[in-house]
Amino acid sequence: MQTVPAQTEQPLSAESTSHPKGLYLLFATEMWERFSYYGMRAVLVLFLTKAMMMDKAFASKFYGGYTSLVYLTPLIGGFISDRYWGNRRSILTGGLLMALGQFTLFFSASNYGPESTHALSHWMLYLGLGVMIVGNGFFKPNISSMVGSLYSPADKRKDAAYTIFYMGINLGSFIGNTITSLIGDTGNPADFRWAFLACGIAMLLGTVVFNWGKDKYLHTPEGVQVGETPAISGGIMGVYALLPVLLAIILGILWLDSAKFPTIAPLLGVAVLGITYMIFSDKSLSGADVKGIMVIFIVSFFVVFFWAAFEQAPASLTFFADEQMNRTIFGFELPASIFQNLNAIFVVVGAPLMAMVWTALGRRGAEPPSPLKMSIGLAMLAAGYLVMCFGVHNLQPGVKVSMFFLVALYFLHSVGELCLSPIGLSLVNKLAPAKFASLLMAVWFLANAAANYLAGYMSSLYPDPKSTAPAPVLLGFHITNLYDFFMVFVVSAAAAAAILFLISGKLAKMMDARNYPAPVAQA
Repeated sequence: MQTVPAQTEQPLSAESTSHPKGLYLLFATEMWERFSYYGMRAVLVLFLTKAMMMDKAFASKFYGGYTSLVYLTPLIGGFISDRYWGNRRSILTGGLLMALGQFTLFFSASNYGPESTHALSHWMLYLGLGVMIVGNGFFKPNISSMVGSLYSPADKRKDAAYTIFYMGINLGSFIGNTITSLIGDTGNPADFRWAFLACGIAMLLGTVVFNWGKDKYLHTPEGVQVGETPAISGGIMGVYALLPVLLAIILGILWLDSAKFPTIAPLLGVAVLGITYMIFSDKSLSGADVKGIMVIFIVSFFVVFFWAAFEQAPASLTFFADEQMNRTIFGFELPASIFQNLNAIFVVVGAPLMAMVWTALGRRGAEPPSPLKMSIGLAMLAAGYLVMCFGVHNLQPGVKVSMFFLVALYFLHSVGELCLSPIGLSLVNKLAPAKFASLLMAVWFLANAAANYLAGYMSSLYPDPKSTAPAPVLLGFHITNLYDFFMVFVVSAAAAAAILFLISGKLAKMMDARNYPAPVAQA
């Protein structure tokens, strides 16, 4: 299919301080999709433990398996998009599938209970999550890579654009989390279904918005449409026929990992080896291309440490807020899940400020290279958990912690997120060769997959004060209380931050080989 010029406004030059309207279309689409994902995720572990009657350790690992697969399937979706479907078809198909998955969860939550007496409800739970996993695989890598397609390769506005796009993610998270917490996390397990219904409606709305504006606003600075079906694609309908097979495989993996034996961890290892071979075996890559791809793989490794600790928010930190924190303000007890909104609030407020900071530093030639920004993000993550260690140190039984400590943790984590996640998305887009654009964006999400699986495992080590079981053990370290639990994240994040800081200069030089100069901070 040939590309056609967009019948819209004149293209913006790279020197312009404005951004193309297509950015705001993608902003709105992603906002509603993140409403759906984060709104559901905010109440998921509470639904599993309070309605489906799973214990905390099992619910944590089940949550980790689900979120890991959410970030693993973009490998498949990115590959199919590059070769068969294009970004637009992938986003529309993925959006519809995710909406269907949310509505399936609504039916699961309408007849909840333990598996022994409500087997159908539990299978509907698996089916709904499985459909959303498949849909996300097509949606997530493609909408992220389309942001960069709106700009020329050397456009200095890209970091700012991804930060603005990231604000849409967190605005959606805030709206979705607020609504699902208020209508779902009410203390009555029957109300969780309304949260899933709201998320399904939001996902449908996001898909409609994208379909409405895609032809009008999604084009390059030269006015050429982006994200269309590849001209040489011959497998469009064949991929549709394979969707039920992919769903069956995903459901099998999710069930085996949660109910039988670890399946996702070795699958992640195979994915890393497979994608590494697929990319580096391409003989057409130049030496500069190889260096850029190596930077993507290296920073993705450090991203695992960040998200494994960060993603305790909907798992162990929600358990903590529900059981160990004083949530009463002005005589009203806040839902435990609503505290996850703090991250979205801080990011929505901070994202435009951070975009202004990077833009201003860039104009002065003082902007730090991307790897250094990301090491700062890891350091802020460690600082957040250090604050929590002060809050729970020598905590006596029956005493609840002030919500101040959790607020401080989310503030520091949000600053760290702004230093790492949008910068990483922009880095991948700048360094990825055009033929591997979506696939290498999926590598970024593969790191998230590993991190989320690890996050679920780490959350299962949460020291439940009501449990009489032996203390959890991690690498010979006995986690006997909350102080020990949070200190694990302090040490791991601080060590990762220090190592990435030390090698950031070398990584910046490797980035220079792609002819996208990485600014060096002035002394």
